[in-house]
This record gives sequence, C-alpha cells and structure tokens, in this order.
Amino acid sequence: MAYLKMHEYEKAIGDCEWALKCNGKCIKAYFLMGKAHLALKHYSESKQCYEKILQIDPQKKSLFEDCMKEVNLEEKRVKDEERAMKEVQSGKLTALSIKELLQKLDRPDQNILYYTGGIRLLTGAMTDCTEQTLFRTNNGFSILNDNEVVRRGFCAERKNTAEVDLSVSLLSLWQAVCAGNEENLRLLLTQPDVNAQLPKLLSSGVLEIQKETLALISLYSENENGRRLLVRHQDLTKWLQILMAFVNSTDARASSAMNILSGLAEEERFRTQCRVMLSTGVLPLFTQLLTSAKLVNQAALACCIGIMGTLCADVVIRMQMAECKEYWQACLKLVDECFDVSTPRYRECLFAVLGLMMNLLLESNDIIQRAIGVLSRILPASSSAVEEVVKGGVVKKIIKFLKAAGQTTSNYGIKTLCICTRSNRQAQEDLVKSDKRFSVLLKLLDSENEMIVGNAAFCLGQCLVVPGAATSLLNSNVVMILLKHAGGDATRTLVQENAAISLGKLCVAEPRHIFQLRKLNGLAILNSSMKYMHNT
Repeated sequence: MAYLKMHEYEKAIGDCEWALKCNGKCIKAYFLMGKAHLALKHYSESKQCYEKILQIDPQKKSLFEDCMKEVNLEEKRVKDEERAMKEVQSGKLTALSIKELLQKLDRPDQNILYYTGGIRLLTGAMTDCTEQTLFRTNNGFSILNDNEVVRRGFCAERKNTAEVDLSVSLLSLWQAVCAGNEENLRLLLTQPDVNAQLPKLLSSGVLEIQKETLALISLYSENENGRRLLVRHQDLTKWLQILMAFVNSTDARASSAMNILSGLAEEERFRTQCRVMLSTGVLPLFTQLLTSAKLVNQAALACCIGIMGTLCADVVIRMQMAECKEYWQACLKLVDECFDVSTPRYRECLFAVLGLMMNLLLESNDIIQRAIGVLSRILPASSSAVEEVVKGGVVKKIIKFLKAAGQTTSNYGIKTLCICTRSNRQAQEDLVKSDKRFSVLLKLLDSENEMIVGNAAFCLGQCLVVPGAATSLLNSNVVMILLKHAGGDATRTLVQENAAISLGKLCVAEPRHIFQLRKLNGLAILNSSMKYMHNT
C-alpha cells in the first residue's frame, strides 16, 4: 500500500508477489497488484489479478465487477487520448478547431456575449468521442473555474437575459461533451461550481435552464456508473423534493425529472440520503400532489408514486411514510376522486397508489391495519383495482397477517379477501394455496365478531370452486362450524346466509361431507337454508 501511495508501482508489485508466496490466496495482495498494474497501463495483467480474486472468493463478485470497470474505463480513456493526439498531429481541421476555440474562450475580460457565442460554436464542434477527448485534454472543464465573467454569470442568483443565455449554452456544451463519455462525466462533477449550482439550477424559475439541467443530469441517471458518480459527488438530500416538484409541470420536464428519480431510487445511498428531508419536505409535497391529482401531470404523478414505492425498500422511509396521517388521507381523496374521473391517466395513479400501499404492508401491525383498512374501502368500487392488487400478491400477504391479527385488522383483512375472491379466480386460487386446509378462515369462523364470521363464510364459499379445495377440508370440523352458524341465531342474517351457502357449496363440491352433515343431524338445517343458495 505504501509503495502505491508513493507511485512506486514496480516495488508494489514485488511486495504483492512476495505476499502471495506466503499465502497464495491473499485477496488483498491480488487487489493491490491489480491497482499497480493498472497504474503502469498493464491492463491484461491487472484484469488477471482481479479474476484471481473472483476465483478465490466468488462472493467478491461486486468488487471484481467494479475493478474490471475501472480497468476498462482507464484503458478506453488512454486509447481515446492517443487517438485524439494523432488527429491533432495530423492536422485534422476539427481537432485543431477545438483547441483554437478553447484558446479564444480563455481570453479574459471579454463581454459575456463573446463567451456565449464561443461556447455555442464549441458545442457545435462536438461531433464524436475525439472532439470530447480533445475538450478534456485541452482543459475545457476549466472554462468555469478560470474565467471570472463566465463563472459570475453562471453562478448569479438572479440572472439577467445574457446570464441565462450563457448558462443555457454552458449546460448544452456539457451535454455534448459528456454524452456517452464516462471520463468526462466524472471530471465534470469534480468541478466545485458545477456541484454547487446543479440543485440551484434545477430550482431555477427559468424554464430553459431547468430543461437543460435536467437533460444534463439525465446523462448520469441513465446508467449505473453515472448514478454512482452523482451519489458520490453530490449532496442529494434535497433532490427528491426538488425533482418531485416537476410533477406540477405540464411539459417534458415532468417526465425527465421522474426518469432521473426512477434511476436514483435504485441506489441505496440515495435512499439513505432521502431520509433527511422526507418528513419535513418530501411528504408534505407528495401529499399535496396526491390531493391535487386532477390538476397535475398525471402520467408523472403515477411515476412519482411508483418511485415512492421503490424508496419504501428503505425501512426508515417506509416507517416515516406509514406514520404520516396526511399521506393516508391524501390516498383516500385520490381514490374517491377516481370514481368521478375515469381517464386512463388517473387510473394509472390509482393503481400506483395501490402498489404503494402494498409496499407499506411490510411494516408493523398498526400500519398494516391502516393499509388494509384503506384497501378495503378502495377495492369495492373498482374491479380494475382488484385485479391490480391480486396481481401484486395481496391475498398471500393478508393471509399472513390474519394468522396473528387483532380484531380490527381481521375485520379489514377478511373484508378485503371477500372483495378479491368475489369474482377473481386468481384470488380464489391464491387463497387456497396460501391458507393450507383453510386454517385461517376456520379460525375466523370461530370469531365472536359476526361481521368477521359472515365475511369468512362468504370467502370460504367463493374458494370452494377451486378443484381440491373442498376435499382438503374432509378431516376438519368445517361442517360443524358452518352448521352452527347456518342454524344459529346471529343478529346479522348475513352470517346465516353465508354459512348456509358455503355449506351447500361444500357438499356439492365434495359429496363426502354429506356423511358428516347427516351425523350431525344437519340435513334439515341445510334444506331450510337452501333458499339462500337459490339467490346466489
């Protein structure tokens, strides 16, 4: 390690070779040797060192991939610079023009319009990787740091027309310079003023500046290396709130901002940074967007809701969201309005909200209760919503919760299952698969709460159409339980009706249950209850 820091790479390799003689599986030695070979431009040898690490420990795959990317990027950078140098030496006009334009931009104390014009000419000259490389090797990124007029105009808080034009031109230049060029993307973010200004430019009231800033950031967010650069060099604590605000935009800025957020949301370090401003800045804005869903860009809002669902993978974010009462009220308002507004875009928002609530079902009991309660209110009014949550695995999740749920959660949960199984075959099959031998439903049929009993009986009856479902109950006490409710004196006739219907369906689906029914003298009760069957 010491030799590497002193740039004595040959000695570093010698040290590593000695270490490997002592321990042929020393990962640290291979890692440092790979770094030393890379510094010496021994790319093949460097890759071989990293491949050895993976052979020794396959769990080091992530380290291996990062190291190989570093080697490939460095090899490409060197080759690009060698190619660019040859073009300059051969006198190629475009190569010489890049150098000449940069020299002209280096002149101090010119009018701001002079620099804006030069930057635009330079942008037009960026046609391929060679020009991008020449921009880099001729200190193009120092335009901002070394030129006070350019720097002052770009960093001005309140920009006049000339400063706006300069800023837009600079942002366009950086897009042209960085598109598809990872080394340039990296170098741009090492410029202090660029780092400081990006979030300010996003919040700028000037439409063109916002559009060009979003386009520049999109170059980073569209691939993993770019996102990592952003996370490493930028303080992203405010970015979620800043980008989310673009949902209010009616133009392409909204989709551009959501695409950036979609990429960043996959990064664990970004999710960690989002915790800071979530409860004070992000959630109030998100709630406001949900409550004004009719007025905002609905395609962007649906995407935004999905992004919040992705962020819920972080337990701290999930807790903060789940504990926000205003968020739940906003969800209900959006759902209530959805029944008045049936546009495809609005329905996308509804489905996204349902997905977000499904993600929040990973939390503690009180939060689960709240989420299932909202679902039980939403689903009766929308068959499309039912299909969406069933696809999302809601039946399996609710069965899991019902195994240890209190009365309120059980009430909401069984109601939700009733809604799902009423007309959705996949939901019926999911319930049979998740609730082995109907142990959860049988437990609910023993509840003292008549609403829970009635819904459990209904749910059971709906699932008996699944092949094998009735047979799985042959050695259970289901006949006795249903008989008790069908012939009982419950204050809610729904309990008697649903129990009788389920009992009838049970005997039709599996006639062997009739023997148990006969033993319990239940045929008369069943016959008297058949009137309910005719009404189903």
